[in-house]
Amino acid sequence: MDGESGTTGPIGRFGSRHVERYGLFLTAMMLFGIGVGLFYGVRDNYLAWLGVGKAGRGVVEFFRELPGLLLLLLLAPFYRQAERHIIRFALGISALGILGFLLVGTNVALVVVCLTIWSIGEHLVMPVRRSYAIHSAETGQEGRALGFLMGLENAGRVTGFAVVPLIFAVPAVRLDRDAGGRAGFMVVFAAVGAALILAFAVALMLAGTKGQLERKRLYICRKFMRYYGLEVFYGARKQVFFTFAPYLLILHYGAQTEYLASLLGICALINIFMTPVIGRVIDRIGYRMVMIGDTVILFFVCLAYGFAHRIFPGPIAFGFVTAIFIIDSIVSGASMASSVYVSRISKDKEEMTSTLSTGISVNHLFSVAIALIGGVIWEALGVEILFITAAVMAVGNTLFAMTIPKIKSSSRAIIES
Repeated sequence: MDGESGTTGPIGRFGSRHVERYGLFLTAMMLFGIGVGLFYGVRDNYLAWLGVGKAGRGVVEFFRELPGLLLLLLLAPFYRQAERHIIRFALGISALGILGFLLVGTNVALVVVCLTIWSIGEHLVMPVRRSYAIHSAETGQEGRALGFLMGLENAGRVTGFAVVPLIFAVPAVRLDRDAGGRAGFMVVFAAVGAALILAFAVALMLAGTKGQLERKRLYICRKFMRYYGLEVFYGARKQVFFTFAPYLLILHYGAQTEYLASLLGICALINIFMTPVIGRVIDRIGYRMVMIGDTVILFFVCLAYGFAHRIFPGPIAFGFVTAIFIIDSIVSGASMASSVYVSRISKDKEEMTSTLSTGISVNHLFSVAIALIGGVIWEALGVEILFITAAVMAVGNTLFAMTIPKIKSSSRAIIES
C-alpha cells in the first residue's frame, strides 16, 4: 500500500495518528474533486447543446462507462505498482481527455472519444481511493474513513460546481450562450484541465513506503458472490441518477447549465456532511440494514422521477423532482456499505483491493447495458416506463440485500503495513 497504515483516534478519522501523513494524497483527491465538479457541472448541458438526444445519451454513456467494465484489463499493467503510480497515471489520462475537449470542436464522435479518455482516468482512481481509506482505518471504523474521504471529495466538487454558474454569469459568456455559442463550456473545460494538472503535480510528490501491494490480475472468489450481485444492482441504480435524472431535468423541465450546476453543487455540499454521517450509521447499525434502507428509498425515488409531471403542475413538478434529485444524491452515499462488507470478509489488503476492482467491473457490466437500454426505453416508451423499470430493479435490490449476512468486525485489522 502506498502510505503507511496505523491506528486512528477515538473519532475514527481518515488516516493514521497524523492526518498530515496523508496530506498530499488528500490534496490530490480534493483537486481531482474540483475538476470533477467543474466537468459534471456542464457535461450534460454540453451534450444537449451538441444535439445528443435521449437514445443518443444512452449511447454516449455506454462509451463513458466502458472503461469501468474493462477496469481489470486497464489495471493489469499496474498489478505490481504502488498506488501512487496509478494515481499519477489516472490524473494524467483524465487531463489528456479534457485537453481533447478544447481541441476537437463540435464533432460528436470525437467528443465521445475524449469523454472516454477522461473516463479511463476517472475509473482508475475509483478502487485506489476507497482501498486507501479503508486501509488507513482501524477495525470497525471503515465506514467513517470512507465517509471522511468522500466528504473531502464532495468539498472539492462543491467548489467546482460553484464556479460554473459564476463563469456563465459573465456577461460575455452569457451573450455567447444566448447566441448559441459554446464559449462558457470551453472556459469550464480549461478550468478542469488546470485543476487536473495541479492534482497531477501534487501526486508527483507522493512518497513511497517500504514494500508494494501486489494485486492479482483477475480475482474472482466464491465468497464474494453476494458482493458481485450487489454491484450489479448498484450499476443499474447509478445510471438512473448520473445519466437519466440530469437529462430528465434538462430535456423535460428545461434546466439550464447554471441551474443544474448549482443543484449538483448543493448535493455535493450536503454530502460533505452526510457521507460521514452515513459512514457512522454503517458502523453503528451495520452495512446490511443500510443496504436495505437505501434500496427501499430508491424505489420511491424512481417512481417520483417518472410520475411527478403526471401528478403536479409543471413548476411544482420541477421543484419536486429537484428535491427528489437531492434525496437521491444523499442516499447514493450508502453504496459505501458494500465496500465495508468486502473489508469484513477479506483475509488481507491484497484480496480486498483486488475484489473492489473486480466489483467495479461487475458494476459496469450491467450499467453499460442499462445506459443503452434505458435511452431506448425512454425514446420508445416514455420516461414513465424507464423509471418504473428502475423501481422494479430497486425491489430486486432490496430482496437481494436481505440475503447479505451480518458479520461482526474482527478484533484485529485485516490490514497490516
